Amino acid sequence: MEQHKERVAAIAARVRHFHDRKEPFRMYHGSTNSTRQLTRRRDNTIDTSGLTHVLEVSRSTMSALVEPNVPMDALCEATLKHNLVAPIIMEFPGITVGGGFSGSSGESSSFKYGLFDCTVRSIEIVLGNGDIVTASETENQDLFRGAAGSCGTLGVVTLLELQLVGAAEYVELTYHPFVSMPQAIKDIEAATHNRSIDYVDGIVFAPDRACIMTGRRVSSPPSGARIQRFTRPYDPWFYIHCERLLKNKTTPIAEAIPLVDYLFRYDRGTFWGGMHAFHYFMAPFNRVTRFLLDHFMHTRVMYHAFHASGLAAQTIVQDLALPFATAEAFIKHIDATLGFYPLWLCPVRAKPRGQSFAVGRNLPDAGMMLNIGVWGMGPANHEEFVKKNRELERKVRELRGIKCLYAHTYYTEDEFWEIYDRKWYEELRVRYQATLLPSVYEKVRVPVREKTREDVNVGLGAWLLLLFWSTWPFSGLYGVWKAIAGGDYLLAKEKEE
Repeated sequence: MEQHKERVAAIAARVRHFHDRKEPFRMYHGSTNSTRQLTRRRDNTIDTSGLTHVLEVSRSTMSALVEPNVPMDALCEATLKHNLVAPIIMEFPGITVGGGFSGSSGESSSFKYGLFDCTVRSIEIVLGNGDIVTASETENQDLFRGAAGSCGTLGVVTLLELQLVGAAEYVELTYHPFVSMPQAIKDIEAATHNRSIDYVDGIVFAPDRACIMTGRRVSSPPSGARIQRFTRPYDPWFYIHCERLLKNKTTPIAEAIPLVDYLFRYDRGTFWGGMHAFHYFMAPFNRVTRFLLDHFMHTRVMYHAFHASGLAAQTIVQDLALPFATAEAFIKHIDATLGFYPLWLCPVRAKPRGQSFAVGRNLPDAGMMLNIGVWGMGPANHEEFVKKNRELERKVRELRGIKCLYAHTYYTEDEFWEIYDRKWYEELRVRYQATLLPSVYEKVRVPVREKTREDVNVGLGAWLLLLFWSTWPFSGLYGVWKAIAGGDYLLAKEKEE
């Protein structure tokens, strides 16, 4: 804890330096699981990349004190030694505790606990003037609620107290097949009312083919249940296993999955994003090639390559939460306009308005929403790509839903502040002296501008360079090389070994 205090004191001094000079600044965390490109300028940056420690795990208080850059796999490793686990563990091992709090993360237990920030009891945060304060539901409540989901724009979070629950050796996972989308949506909503269930999510493989999965933490495999793993190179990718398991089946099937394998079941293949990588390189997509290229198929490596290659600018990655009443209409819209499959379904218990920035101000107080993950390669033409994303944004607003802000955001400023409570947010920014940090809109928006004469009249050399990097497969190869050179490949391999 003393070393933590020293690290935080250095950060606070740096913030105070910018405050005294009235100089805008940003934060650098060292990694990202966002589709937005990670950027860094040393002259105006608060570097928090060293805040990577689990400081305490307590069985008596069922809590953990954790620095913000602790990733999910390290959090699990620390808490499972005490037979405890965080109620919500995001599906990618590299997602951090701070990112989960500031970025509105959720997973298959979110129907029970809400988004990740709902499991945070308190935060330590450096304000915009360098003061270090604690915020919780009983202390600086407005700051605590405002910081949840506002993408780190109200201060520098340096410590989080997390709620923990009892762990177990396995998850008994039951796969329920559906050929009717209305019935699948009805049943996933019904599952959220079952108190004996710990996890609920679903995969839509086609308009007439879906799987809803319900899980319970158990100490030992149920009698007769097969034990299935997903984290080893020769294990199947989860979504492929799910589809094959239910082929031509009409009744549920149950398996026992080791807890960590369940929690990170979507890591290998990044849900189904890895499939697009095989298709991009026109490589065979089968069990053998997935085994041989397994190290490249983990999310830490894939995110690095994704950004370095520039393919993030061509990939539609959106999570959109809809009321259950309008979820089917939204899925029909996706089918008609994008044709993307699979889709991910994840019910999420929403906070009441005013208890998190991310909730927005126009959502119905439904209590439960259905998150729909829409992920796939978009049009190569930039204007068409923006148009498709804008169509998603318009449709989700029309159907009384909301989108996660980790993804590409194309709202105009007026549209954005029609969704979120600008008055409340800006009053918090002033009250807690956070105005030198970028606003949440400045942080999440993707600038869209028309071509100018300068764009057209680039030199021949620049034009040829641009043509080279936008031509298949050079951008993809560059991304793979950067992922290896950046050490992510070796880190993933080292962790696995």
